[in-house]
Order: sequence, then C-alpha cells, then structure tokens
Amino acid sequence: MPPTTYERRRGQLETYFDRTAVDAWKRLTSDAPVGRIRATVRAGRDEMRQTLLDWLPADMTGRRLLDAGCGTGALAVEAARRGAHVVAIDLSQTLVDLARERAPKDLSGVVEFHVGDMLDPALGQFDHVVAMDSLIHYPANDIVTVLTKLASRCNTSVAFTFAPRTAALTVMHAVGQLLPRGDRSPAIEPVGEVKLRRLLATHPTLEGWKAARTSRIARGFYISQALELAHG
Repeated sequence: MPPTTYERRRGQLETYFDRTAVDAWKRLTSDAPVGRIRATVRAGRDEMRQTLLDWLPADMTGRRLLDAGCGTGALAVEAARRGAHVVAIDLSQTLVDLARERAPKDLSGVVEFHVGDMLDPALGQFDHVVAMDSLIHYPANDIVTVLTKLASRCNTSVAFTFAPRTAALTVMHAVGQLLPRGDRSPAIEPVGEVKLRRLLATHPTLEGWKAARTSRIARGFYISQALELAHG
C-alpha cells in the first residue's frame, strides 16, 4: 500500500489541477502568451521533457512505456512517435481530457490515456517508465516507495524528476507561501540528492537497479532535477 502521506498529497494535487489551476495549466502547456514567470516555467518544462526523451531509445518499436503523471500528454505523444506503445496516466480528469483532445488522431490506440493512480498494478508491465515532475510534491521516503513500486513493473529504466534542495528553490518556495491560499499549488518538497541516492542504493527491493544519468534544469522559476534508475 502507498504511504498515507502519498495518499493525502495525491488528493491535494487532484483538487489543484481539476479545480484551482485548470485555466493556468491550459495556457502554460500551449503556445498561448504567458507572463514572464510562467514563460520560464514553460521553457524549463520543455527542456526537461526533451532531456527525458533523450534518455529513451530513438527507436522504441515494440516497447511499452508508462508516462506516470502525463499531464497534457506532450511526452507521451513524442514517445509514441518513436514507435512505443504508451500508457499515459494522470490523477487529474481535466488534464487527461485535455491530453486526449490534443493527441494527434493518427496515434489513436498507440497512446492509452487513463485517469487514476500511476501505481495501479492493473496497468501492467513496462520497458520504460517516465515520471516528469509528478513526484516533486513528495518527501524523499515517499519518492523511494513510489519508485520501488514502479520499478517492480519495469524491465529497463525508470526516469523521474525531483525538486533538488537548493538555495534558489528555498527562496521560491517562501515567496509562494505569500500568495493567496487559493492560488497556491501544493507545496513542492525539496529533496537532498545525496540522501535520495543513499535511500535508493540501500533499498532491498531495488537490488539490480542503479542510479545512472542525472541532469538539473534551472530556468527562472523552474528548478527540477532528473535522475535515471537503470536495471542491470
């Protein structure tokens, strides 16, 4: 079972994306003009998405990929273009509806969109898992618990992002707390990379997995770090 802190935060995220921030995320994930701060977030997310895609094979024919926390589906579509069969899941009905609406018609059946929990075992087994910015709201212990469950259903690689513990991110988090409560997203949880790597390296169910590539993207108000777990 997922930890209770994971369950609680998951509910907060569902409320945020389905009710509080619908219009903001529609604009942020489109080509519509946005303000300076959101422009840096958009640029950072674009760069991070490309980084995670670069870690996947150029030819994914015959491979199955889980996009865990797919949002509006941009990464899922690009992976499908490479030949992957993609299962894209998000806890937000609103974001999944938008992803379905934006997905090219020629990829119908190649990308499966689902609303629900990324940890649902009914989703099946995968060759690769990508979780872009879907774990940044969880503390280190919850992240590791989630990764163990994802890795148990994956054969090759799990690439995910976390919020690195940096001075800049700490300041941004403090500024965010000054916003009216209704405008706040659920708090990002900065995580120390050394601690996270130690927890991953010593977890008994991750034997055979090792931390591989890493990359930090910092673009204005977007700071996120990618880490790859590779099997074998």
